[in-house]
Amino acid sequence: MTYNVHRCLGMDGKLSVERIARVIARHRPAMIALQELDAGRPRSGVVDQAEEIARLLDLKFHFHPVLRMEDELYGNAILSCYPIELVRAGSLPKIAKSSLFEPRGAMWVEIDVEGRKVQMMNTHLSLWFFERARQASALCGNEWLGHPECRKNVIFCGDFNTTPGSKICEGFECGLTDAEKRVRSGNSLKTWFGHCPIGRIDHIFVSPDVGVSHVEVPSARLERMASDHLPFIADLALSS
Repeated sequence: MTYNVHRCLGMDGKLSVERIARVIARHRPAMIALQELDAGRPRSGVVDQAEEIARLLDLKFHFHPVLRMEDELYGNAILSCYPIELVRAGSLPKIAKSSLFEPRGAMWVEIDVEGRKVQMMNTHLSLWFFERARQASALCGNEWLGHPECRKNVIFCGDFNTTPGSKICEGFECGLTDAEKRVRSGNSLKTWFGHCPIGRIDHIFVSPDVGVSHVEVPSARLERMASDHLPFIADLALSS
C-alpha cells in the first residue's frame, strides 16, 4: 500500500491517527509507504504519527523527516509486518529556498520477507514540474534505483504529484513497471482528491521479477473521509 495520509487530517477537518490506522488495518497490507506524517508538531497534538500508527497496527517502521523545525518533524515512513532495515534516507534536489518549494526526500529500506530480500523505496515528489524532474533524475541515479543492490524484488512507491503516462512516470519505466499497467488497461484508477478523485498521483512501481496479480483503490466512506488521498494497493508476488 502507498498512502498519503495528509498528516492524518481528514476531509471532515478531524485529525485522527486512529482512523488512518483503521484504513490500513481494513486491507492488511504487508508493506506500507506513508507520506505526509507529523512528529512532535503542535498542529497535530505533538504526536509521533508514524510511531503511533505502527504501535496501533503492531508493525515495524522507519520514519524519515524531510523537514525539521527544532523538535517538530514532518516526513515519510515505511511500515511492515516483516523485519525492516534502513538502507538509505536523504533529501532530493530543491531548486529554490522559497517556502513555496517544500523540502522533499526519499527513503530506502530492505525488508526480509521469509528469507527473500525486498528493496522498498518511498518518496513524495515536488508540486513543481522542473523540481520534480530533477528529483526523479536523482532517484534514477546510482544512490537510489540505479544502485547495484537495487536490482531484485524492487518496490518503488509514493506520491509523485503527477499522473500515469507523464514524463516523470515514463522515466521510471526504464527499469521498473507501473503495477497498474501489469493488470489493467484503459483509464487509470483515481486516488486524489478526497471525495471526488480526479486522477492517480500515487504510484507503485516494481522490478520485472515482481509479479502483480491485482491493484485497487478502496473508496468506501472510511477511506474517502480519512485523508485527501485514497490508498493505492497492489497484490505482489516476489521472486525467490
